[in-house]
Amino acid sequence: MLIIPLMCPGHLIPMVDMAKLLAQQSVTVTIVITPRNAERYGSVLDRAIASGLPIHIFQLRFPTTENGLPNGCESIDDLPTFSLAKNFYGASAMLQKPLEDGFNELKPRPSCIISDKHLSWTADVAEKFQLPWVIFDGMSCFTQLATHNLCVSKVHEHMAESEPFVLPGLPDKITMTKSQLPLLFNSGNSARGKELNSIREKIRATELGAYGIIINSFEELEKRYIDEYRKIKQGRVWCIGPFSNSNENDLDKAQRGSNEPINNHYCLKWLDSQHKSSVIYACLGSLTRLTPPQFIELALGLEDSKIPFILVVKGGSRTDEIEKWLVEDGYENRLKGRGVLVRGWAPQVLILSHSAVGAFLTHCGWNSTIEGICAGLPMITWPQFAEQFYNERLAVQVAGTGVEVGAKRAMQLEDEDGVGIQVKRDDVCNAATRVISEGPEAETRREKAKYFKEMAEKVLEEGGSSQLNLKLFIQDIMLHTNKGIAG
Repeated sequence: MLIIPLMCPGHLIPMVDMAKLLAQQSVTVTIVITPRNAERYGSVLDRAIASGLPIHIFQLRFPTTENGLPNGCESIDDLPTFSLAKNFYGASAMLQKPLEDGFNELKPRPSCIISDKHLSWTADVAEKFQLPWVIFDGMSCFTQLATHNLCVSKVHEHMAESEPFVLPGLPDKITMTKSQLPLLFNSGNSARGKELNSIREKIRATELGAYGIIINSFEELEKRYIDEYRKIKQGRVWCIGPFSNSNENDLDKAQRGSNEPINNHYCLKWLDSQHKSSVIYACLGSLTRLTPPQFIELALGLEDSKIPFILVVKGGSRTDEIEKWLVEDGYENRLKGRGVLVRGWAPQVLILSHSAVGAFLTHCGWNSTIEGICAGLPMITWPQFAEQFYNERLAVQVAGTGVEVGAKRAMQLEDEDGVGIQVKRDDVCNAATRVISEGPEAETRREKAKYFKEMAEKVLEEGGSSQLNLKLFIQDIMLHTNKGIAG
């Protein structure tokens, strides 16, 4: 199988995990990657290959300068400003020709292309070489079903921005507002927003022609949503996650998304000194860039809670402003011993699995959401953009493991000044206190989180639901290939 990821941590990391899962079933896997990303993710891939897994790496040069990108900018999180997102997608599309030119050199010849859904040009590659085109969409079946139903019903089009309405056709009564919907349904009025939405609409139109879809989820987490979505897709929906649980050793867990040595990471050493389930880990993902005023509210809210915490600091182009405030306020010195700030990449899966961590403050990106579920942690939910408000609803209302911090509207990544201060320090403090408290509500949340952790540990084992779905997927592609040979 040929795997073609979007060059972005939230997309590349799960597809590297997927490659390992497929290779463990004796499937020969070739993964397309660019030089800088090969350096970044190479440690995990090299160890998998050295262990005997049939994984091959197909490197393609990423055309940065031809598309107005800085040299070496080969991942979305490398972009100096998200206003260059269109340029990045243009560069990604230019990978098509060198991929096609090198296709016949791939041994064995692929039986299937598994592509990130955002790379719609890969559908043309699959058609050219007469292969089934299977998409990977790093989202839940909850999101898939809600998105499909809104595309059909268009109920949101008649709603005011802040008017609550019930998402149509879902197994549970889930209420949202138009301003919380993904940008496919809520692109705003800016020229840039409309331009990017035309790209999203093209992606949506192309993905409807996919042979099938692979989902990083598992039956026990959202079975009713999976069942309903399968009906729409004629059964070709394979939930083979959680991908992060495919990493069995600490080094693979630590180096998902970074090749940095991790043996002496200071935040892990600090966690060793903390009480069981006492720490909040706060990380809003690889792409979220809080404005300085909003970051200050988050930092002060964690301080007010009196709860030990780890806070990952990411400010993008405004990092200097955040760092200036941290120095002038004396924040780190004041919280020495109780609060730890992490700059750059954090070994998230290792942190979440540490016994000292008792809750996860998350932006509700799907990778982070399912990693929190696998770790058995209650979550403080602070969705930022894309489908993250859907994931919040799944965590809070379907799984029952989350507490909302109170975000009211989705941001646009391209709008780096954000939407002002959405969440106040009191909101952060109150949510943190609710999650870590000892009351019956918090205890019920912890019991549900523990249940889903236990389920997640079983599904990739022999006889587990995801293991079965993985085998069914491989059998389907083999049957399709054999029919093609016979026909």
